[in-house]
Amino acid sequence: MLIKKPVITIALSLFFGAALPAAAAGSGASLQAAHNDVSNVASLQRGARNYVNYCLGCHSAKYVRYNRLAKDLGLSEDQVMRNLMFTGERPHDTMSVAMRPDDAAHWFGRTPPDLSLIARSRGADFLYTFLKSFYLDPTRPTGVNNTVLPGASMPHVLWELQGYQKAVYKGESDAEHNAVHKEFAGFELVQKGSLTPQEYDLFVRDTVNFLDYIGEPMQLKRQSLGLKVLGFLAIFFLLAYFLKKEYWKDVK
Repeated sequence: MLIKKPVITIALSLFFGAALPAAAAGSGASLQAAHNDVSNVASLQRGARNYVNYCLGCHSAKYVRYNRLAKDLGLSEDQVMRNLMFTGERPHDTMSVAMRPDDAAHWFGRTPPDLSLIARSRGADFLYTFLKSFYLDPTRPTGVNNTVLPGASMPHVLWELQGYQKAVYKGESDAEHNAVHKEFAGFELVQKGSLTPQEYDLFVRDTVNFLDYIGEPMQLKRQSLGLKVLGFLAIFFLLAYFLKKEYWKDVK
């Protein structure tokens, strides 16, 4: 189901890859399975809505055209223009941002990256876990941090939906070395959002599903063609095998 107007203004999302170099090496946090399904058209429609309302203010998808969305998501071009197009003027325009690159670089330090291929470079499980792993951290400029990508510059743009949570750690004191070893134990919700945890999970899953789709819109056709090719090769192998036996049956 699509909405008719965007529900929020430009999200102040900086970008996924803007973590400190040391932090970008990874936190070791385990990833949750996204279980996304790009054949689920209803999920892709909801994901497109989520992306337009919460991501497209800062992050473009410059390799995706609106008329391609209409075709793949089972929508008419008129529906796409009324519900999803807020930066383009024609159905064949790409999903660009209204923010000028110079302004973005001035406000954020760097231009937020295009997300057309983010699911292919990071993986759906990474994105799914990342969007669920923001926690309060008063030492960060944005007031939040992320267990999947520590030091990420992106603020928690979905806090109104999820609410705010804090990270809970368990640890042991090492008196000999005067140190405390902490291990991440989970999150604790400290301020509720407008969605329940189950609804927020679905919201994130749909959004990641859409990002996975735009990373390779042809993937379903590619997989279908691949199965047909494998089937053809299997039949060809059997024919070639029996033909070889026929040719060599008198050779000893």
